[in-house]
Amino acid sequence: MMAAARDPGFALPPLRGRVLHDVPLAPATWFRVGGPAELLVRPADAADLAGFLAALDPAIPVHVLGACSNLIIRDGGIAGVTVRLARGFAAIAAEADGVVAGAGALDATVAEHAAAAGLAGLEFLCGVPGSIGGAVAMNAGAYGGEIATVLDWAEVVTRSGTLVRLGASELAFAYRHARLPHGAVVVRARLRARPGHPAGIAARMAEIRAAREASQPVRARTGGSTFRNPPDQKAWELIDAAGCRGLTRAGAMVSDKHCNFLVNTGTATAADLEGLGEEVRRRVFAATGVRLEWEIRRLGRHAGPPAPISGEPLP
Repeated sequence: MMAAARDPGFALPPLRGRVLHDVPLAPATWFRVGGPAELLVRPADAADLAGFLAALDPAIPVHVLGACSNLIIRDGGIAGVTVRLARGFAAIAAEADGVVAGAGALDATVAEHAAAAGLAGLEFLCGVPGSIGGAVAMNAGAYGGEIATVLDWAEVVTRSGTLVRLGASELAFAYRHARLPHGAVVVRARLRARPGHPAGIAARMAEIRAAREASQPVRARTGGSTFRNPPDQKAWELIDAAGCRGLTRAGAMVSDKHCNFLVNTGTATAADLEGLGEEVRRRVFAATGVRLEWEIRRLGRHAGPPAPISGEPLP
């Protein structure tokens, strides 16, 4: 049951959307773990978000959630303001040579809209878990495509409340990275596409979905790829070589189907998952000298001391 509203300890600007206090976040995440949001804000639209951020004390921390697919929210929850982009950010409009989508639109849904309009080039999005805002922010990609190759522009609301349109070149895309202004929230994006044959588009999407189903634990409580691929290497191969396939920690497990995925087998906490990930990093470094970097975002406060890992921590 949601706790009664309380004073957050700072002035709260007006909002047309919803403001909720002490909201459990675990049910919204793909891992189904984590503590509550001290203050959850659901803006009605981009203008609502801009007005809210413009009036919010700059010292108040702000975190943004989308589909919560590639994310671990720590057991102590998230302090300050947590922004969740929902219905007012989910519009999708197909154009002659592209698609304009709100940041809250699911990647797979954008791919489906493009296919329905006979637009090719965005099929890879049906294999990317998450939403368009997160896809832009991390230059998401899979199955031969990535956002950097199809983005025309992204609109963001800065931490000061200004709406800005940025071209792809201004985002300085790199592997799983975009250079957004500090604190900026992606609210809308335009993705290039080209006219294509509907049967060919449908066949490619079916191929991607089948490959994902066959190789990834898509029906488990997971969070997508855990670690970034090091240059010229595959994270899963390094993890496998270090003997981590099927490794467990309480209710957390390294997937035995694809070992760059962590799985909540049903009783894991966020600390279990993060601790297991750190143990994988330690073992891979000990075995190969490669320091894996997290791809999954980890937000919020630990409920207690961070979970220990065996051996010495990574530098």
